[in-house]
Amino acid sequence: MKLTKWLSLSYLILMISFLYAPIVILIIFSFNDQEFGTIWNGFTLRWYQAVFNDRQVADAVRNTLSIGIIAATTASIMGTLAAIGINNMRKGTKKVVLSLSSLPVATPDIVIGVSLMILYVAFFRLVGAGSFGFGTLLVSHIAFSIPYVILAVLPRFKNMNPFIYEAALDLGAVPFKAFFTAIVPQLMPGIVTGFLLAFTMSIDDFMVSFFTTGSGVSNLSLLIFSMTRRGVNPMVNALSTIMFLSVLILLFIINLRDSQKLKSRGE
Repeated sequence: MKLTKWLSLSYLILMISFLYAPIVILIIFSFNDQEFGTIWNGFTLRWYQAVFNDRQVADAVRNTLSIGIIAATTASIMGTLAAIGINNMRKGTKKVVLSLSSLPVATPDIVIGVSLMILYVAFFRLVGAGSFGFGTLLVSHIAFSIPYVILAVLPRFKNMNPFIYEAALDLGAVPFKAFFTAIVPQLMPGIVTGFLLAFTMSIDDFMVSFFTTGSGVSNLSLLIFSMTRRGVNPMVNALSTIMFLSVLILLFIINLRDSQKLKSRGE
């Protein structure tokens, strides 16, 4: 029994080391004073200073956050409404629609990116105007984020009392008010989870963005790709470190909030 526990612990440590060792090395070399190569040449913060002073990086960060927030918010609204509609369908129809909704999650990103690019080209030719840019990039991120919201919200209906909405109507609430006071609060954990998933997928996406963006519009993933094509740039290490620490802090805040909620409930 002790041998099994020791092997399990060793395997866990090995897997964690394999996953996080490259990130640790990246963080360490983001402070390396040498511009090229992987030999330590002293501690410096000039690569972080270069990141904050670079106009191209600032534009990419602004585009990434703008698209991520707008896409996640829009996908959360549309995905929640779609989940409500799917939940109210008949059993057979529900399975078919749910399978179709889950298909984009399993579809390779390159297929989604190329398909959307062809769709935009056909649409531009049909209307005789339009071009790739911020709009096509935003619509693409909304499109591939919606299925994640649907899959995050749908399980909440299993633990929801279906008669609360009717009770709110019986107590005099109009359907619109009953929906926001009786249904939405019960779905909120799933909506928040879907929003965070959509926002994370938007920031992480490269393939769809590569095929649906236009000249002069790029997010962080496209910028990092273009920087690495010219060789190992220490600014990439610094920028990646900032992104990793930002996500780590966000996860810490969310977990801290959830733990405080559990303590307040006495669980």
